[in-house]
Amino acid sequence: AAMAHGHGPGRCRCCGEEAAERGAAWGLYLRIDRQRLQCLNERREGSGATVFRPWEERGDRSQFVESDDDEELLFNIPFTGSVKLKGVIVMGEDDGTHPAEMRLFRNIPHMSFDDTAKEAEQSFSLSRDPLGELEYPTKIARFSNVYHLSMHFPKNFGAETTKIFYIGLKGEWTEAHRHEVTICNYEASANPADHKLEQITPQTHFIS
Repeated sequence: AAMAHGHGPGRCRCCGEEAAERGAAWGLYLRIDRQRLQCLNERREGSGATVFRPWEERGDRSQFVESDDDEELLFNIPFTGSVKLKGVIVMGEDDGTHPAEMRLFRNIPHMSFDDTAKEAEQSFSLSRDPLGELEYPTKIARFSNVYHLSMHFPKNFGAETTKIFYIGLKGEWTEAHRHEVTICNYEASANPADHKLEQITPQTHFIS
């Protein structure tokens, strides 16, 4: 029975419920602020964003990102709230273009390749995963309050460029409650900028 699970998505009826549950677990792509998502060194502009999609669609080979000048890729992923990141899937080709290493950084918006000299929160040696089946668990304590995730892929298995078809992000999402901070600041010290904000967003007071 274990072998039956090795086929492509969508053909297996026996584990439909299990697949639905698993797909829901990998739903963090819905919480990405796509307007501000960046992929540095992508060959085709906007292609980096296409790898963040439903788990059930990970087998779609028409959507992928390929690096341009060398094998490095760097994703800057802002979320629409706070995320507790629990696991990552990275799916590529079964060849030299598959990334061989992944480094994760939290809450450093607008990272550049220069910034990747910093020590990552967590690094992974990747195995080739053409079917999107390998899950890399994160150290949850380090990724429990993430509003921005940077993913750096410094090298691959020997090809000139790196190709990624799908990146899955598993975890929990919590709505951001930034307006509460605004109110506290306002009470602590009257800041004219905060007054303006309250006039623009009167609904602030009704959000619990």
